[in-house]
Amino acid sequence: MADDYLVRIGKLIRDARQHRGWTQSQLADALGTSQSAVNRIERGNQNISLEMIARIGEALDSEIVSLGYAGPMHLRVVGGRRLSGAIDVKTSKNACVALLCASLLNKGRTVLRRVARIEEVYRLLEVLNSIGVRTRWINEGVDLEIVPPARLDMDAMDADAARRTRSIIMFLGPLLHRMDQFRLPYAGGCDLGTRTIEPHMIALRRFGLDITATEGIYHAKVEAGVSPGRPIVLTERGDTVTENALLAAARHDGATVIRNASSNYMVQDLCFFLEALGVRVDGIGTTTLTVHGVPNIDVDVDYSPSEDPVEAMSLVAAAVVTESELTIRRVPIEFMEIELAVLEEMGLDHDRSAEYTADNGRTRLVDLTVRPSKLEAPIDKIHPMPFPGLNIDNVPFFAAIAASAQGQTLIHDWVYDNRAIYLTDLNRLGGRLQLLDPHRVLVEGPTRWRAAEMMCPPALRPAVVVLLAMMAAEGTSVLRNVYVINRGYEELAERLNSVGAQIETFRDI
Repeated sequence: MADDYLVRIGKLIRDARQHRGWTQSQLADALGTSQSAVNRIERGNQNISLEMIARIGEALDSEIVSLGYAGPMHLRVVGGRRLSGAIDVKTSKNACVALLCASLLNKGRTVLRRVARIEEVYRLLEVLNSIGVRTRWINEGVDLEIVPPARLDMDAMDADAARRTRSIIMFLGPLLHRMDQFRLPYAGGCDLGTRTIEPHMIALRRFGLDITATEGIYHAKVEAGVSPGRPIVLTERGDTVTENALLAAARHDGATVIRNASSNYMVQDLCFFLEALGVRVDGIGTTTLTVHGVPNIDVDVDYSPSEDPVEAMSLVAAAVVTESELTIRRVPIEFMEIELAVLEEMGLDHDRSAEYTADNGRTRLVDLTVRPSKLEAPIDKIHPMPFPGLNIDNVPFFAAIAASAQGQTLIHDWVYDNRAIYLTDLNRLGGRLQLLDPHRVLVEGPTRWRAAEMMCPPALRPAVVVLLAMMAAEGTSVLRNVYVINRGYEELAERLNSVGAQIETFRDI
């Protein structure tokens, strides 16, 4: 029992250190001890006093370590405040996790610039570290360096971390080129209803991958020499399905044609990264991709993922519901044009700057200024479509926006089994949302938001929508257990506070 306690404390210290972007040596210097001592502490192989735990907590600025208890994080929101000033959009969460998986293709050193410091990324880093991949935050914790081992130790995989992210499914594409058999835990992530991996399997079987599932584990076997003899037609135009097919094709010797491919923002970023690895991809931005694979990839690569259009939409929605004038900088406009067209129809007053290029040299950005507006409900329903339609992940933000508009808005979230149900949590805050079926919600506006205390929905985007409504509600609200928000947003509360919000993070003692 004592040994188990030390292991749990060591894991907390390791997670806090990585969150701070420190190496073991940097923490050792701060404590006046050796790197080997820190290594023993993090592995649970050294007794540790309360005084040392307190010193580590102070050095890492982490109350988790100082208390020795990783309790859930909550948010206390003082609403009714106007936002002002300017805020930058961070790099794409979905692109960053795809690029972390794609780094397994490369035998050389990969550096990713301005990686999103979010829980989803941390979980993947824990998985990568556990199988032997060396990662470290560099340039004051802004960029991420990834160096793979000659051989991955799949038997040592951190299964708990793997189960907490659906992104683990994108290990299949790169791993089928590195070993003839391996195991992966079932994919987790948001609670968005039943999501089968069969579309992934249909694509990856063409490269010789066969999977059986038993007791929470995918057992993968790879038949050598199997090659797609004709174009791969994806049975769903999904982002991760397309990415897995791209990852499998990247080291396949020859040209692979992928049809019905997603052309969404994270897929394009992955294609740009593959080109940096020396893999030619024709048709980027279309639904037919031709990948000219390179069997052996061993290069030192430096890549900057682009900004996140879903975070940009979150910030637009924050300005709308709080009736604020706010400038959102570095908006990837190519992936926001439909959303802005709908908002213009509803009466949004906004300006946009001239276009400029993201750090990846390809994605088009603008700065967007949103002003208080008298919105009217749209004539047509709000519904998502694969790119270039209205982004699937941006649909929930229209629930809060529609609740701020005059009239009735029908939202049809047809992609996920139960995400629309979580949007009715806005009724706890004064909203008038009627659930017509598991996919359709009728929103009546305008809304007089009121403060409330409630649990965070278990789905990322609806959780942020609830937070935005709390920011609009007069009084003090509490949103409990916000881990799901931290999965997809970097320091969201702190950044919103920088433009006038009043959000406090706290934990139960």
